Amino acid sequence: MNRIEELLQFLKDSPNDPFLKYALTMEYRKMGDTDKTREGFLDLITQHEDYVGTYYHFAKFLEGQRETEQALRIYEKGMDVAQRMRNRHAYGELQSAYKQALGEDEDDWDD
Repeated sequence: MNRIEELLQFLKDSPNDPFLKYALTMEYRKMGDTDKTREGFLDLITQHEDYVGTYYHFAKFLEGQRETEQALRIYEKGMDVAQRMRNRHAYGELQSAYKQALGEDEDDWDD
């Protein structure tokens, strides 16, 4: 049984487990299945809004698809969630990636 089949089997037992959904989405991403990757990330941010790890990887995926404006919105939403969850580490990573997506040079950052 491959990794995707394993995760799908686990999801039958725990269909609302955000970690399993995230792991499956990342497997689809590794395989290059952009449709299932997008679908997985969209499910995560709508059904499991507080699963902070989703936002960075979804936005990076969107950047790779040359959807920079949408990626920026996902970074922003992720920063809001990270702030609300008091996850400073995730907030910092999202903020850094957001600024890079804007094309700002690290030397110009004033944090």
